[in-house]
Amino acid sequence: MPDIIQLLPDNIANQIAAGEVIQRPASAVKELLENAVDAGATIIKLVVTDAGKNLIQVIDNGKGMSETDARMSFERHATSKISNIDDLFHIKTMGFRGEALASIAAVAQVEIKTKRAEDELGTFIEIENSAVIRQEPCATQTGTIICMKNLFFNVPARRNFLKSNAAEMRHIVDEFIRVAMAFPEVFFSLTSNGQQVFHLEAGSLKQRLIQILGTHYNTRLVNVKEDTDYMNVYGFVGKPETAKKTRGDQYFFVNNRFIKSAYLNHAVMNAFDEMIARDSFPMYVLFIDVDPSQIDINVHPTKQEIKFEDEKVIYAFVQAAVKHALAQFSIAPSLDFSLNADIQSLEAVNRPATNETLNNVTSSNLFKTFVQKNQAHKIDPVNKSELNHWRDFYEPSGKPLQPLAPDQTTDAGQTSFEHEVITGPALQRGSHVLITDVAFTQIQQAYILACTTNGFILIHQQQAHERVLYDRYSQAINGKSMPTQQSLFPSTIELGAGDTILMQELLPDLHTLGYLIEPFGLNTFVVQGTPADIIQGNEKMAIEMLLEQYKHFSSDIKFSRRERLVRCIARQQAIRPGQSLSQREMTTLVNELFASTTPNTTPNGTPTYIEFKNDYLDRMFGK
Repeated sequence: MPDIIQLLPDNIANQIAAGEVIQRPASAVKELLENAVDAGATIIKLVVTDAGKNLIQVIDNGKGMSETDARMSFERHATSKISNIDDLFHIKTMGFRGEALASIAAVAQVEIKTKRAEDELGTFIEIENSAVIRQEPCATQTGTIICMKNLFFNVPARRNFLKSNAAEMRHIVDEFIRVAMAFPEVFFSLTSNGQQVFHLEAGSLKQRLIQILGTHYNTRLVNVKEDTDYMNVYGFVGKPETAKKTRGDQYFFVNNRFIKSAYLNHAVMNAFDEMIARDSFPMYVLFIDVDPSQIDINVHPTKQEIKFEDEKVIYAFVQAAVKHALAQFSIAPSLDFSLNADIQSLEAVNRPATNETLNNVTSSNLFKTFVQKNQAHKIDPVNKSELNHWRDFYEPSGKPLQPLAPDQTTDAGQTSFEHEVITGPALQRGSHVLITDVAFTQIQQAYILACTTNGFILIHQQQAHERVLYDRYSQAINGKSMPTQQSLFPSTIELGAGDTILMQELLPDLHTLGYLIEPFGLNTFVVQGTPADIIQGNEKMAIEMLLEQYKHFSSDIKFSRRERLVRCIARQQAIRPGQSLSQREMTTLVNELFASTTPNTTPNGTPTYIEFKNDYLDRMFGK
């Protein structure tokens, strides 16, 4: 039998290795930007075409490379940062393993121009499928210009796994933001298909955050800064009012390297305990400076997960730093003793007191009990007291209460209904049907109690409404467009760059669902109309919440873009617990719920109601 084990060719080995480092265009963007930072650049420009599938170009004014270094940089595990094993534990640069350029060259067509300040001519290299096609001197500026074209051109199966341009562009923006945040002293720009997305001037960390996250954070950031011998923590957290219902702007950096850490996120959440709702998430951008020997960053191909030598100490420092910052800047619930401006404008406050009104006030027994010495406890006899009319509220009137007429409506807007039976697929079990000759009852402003011929059911109002909205929006997205309510005064929404890309992707589907939104310049949209059931004046918040829920939509099943959008809108627009419903509103909701083909669960499988039968109730009471 011949031997069957053999060495892989270099180009195939490089393509396999590239699968760990270059998963999508955003992965290459991250590596190229970090290389530019390591080169000491103060100006870094990123240019992409077709979300990086056709072109990714990074231009920097760093120190550049010699001809030999430029050629060696594309070899696997060629690096200038590691010379012995101890260097692994003292890494302060972004890259160190020498995998990035070799991996990129294995799956794309790469061109590089680079020049050092002391050299007269630079070096041009063209590489395809890990093989050098051309290498020659060239005239270029000091620094490096690297172009990556036609990603995965030689691995078409992997190219087919890439998402839409809008989805891939969102990932590129995420990676760009993470690098730009970590180095506010460096100028960054991002241009996509000829349109500039970011233009970030060098400045302070707060200026960089406002440039990226939006001007609405300008007065809503709390400075965090704690220096110790073991580590330093600095950055910003958002005030409690900036908390969102989904995980939004949350960034951790360790030695200027972005990381993901559920453990440290828990420390920040604990610092905000009792200051924000339990289902809300605070905004934070926190930097941790620690001795490189105390961490291990070589545990994941993307280097976004690291290991700490002592996680508990880091956790305690982060939590204490955030708590101290919030307390120092008095970011805590407090009583507002300032007088409301509306009250100050009342006539009773502005009008000067006359002698007649003063005499009337000072002559009253109530006034005397407060101003005369030792009279605060005094209560006049009932027949003389000016407060005796309050007793009338507790005296029976002697008149019997009159029942309401069948067609009479109560003050609360509740109407008594004629005998009515509601049937639906979920309640057609023999003689078991829902009846409404008994009015519905709302319990704890969260549940609806409805009688049946065989007991009663308890309906969760939010989850029932979510099912109703999901069915309505599903019909709309599949051809039956929803009506749009035009806004008399259109509102303007300014979004971040990532949200702008997402909004442009969702605009056609949002229009089908009743939203009339139009682009209005860079990162700005005008809301001309919304679905008829959206409360006017709440359009901006509704759209922002929709984008947040869509971005952080979580499910074990991968849904299409339209399905995710419909589920997010249904979940967002459903009535929340705590909202009081009239009898008419409860009846409409129950009718629409049992008109559904699947009334017993929400789209994600959560029950909308629970059934209680008479025999079950009898057993509970021992009968």
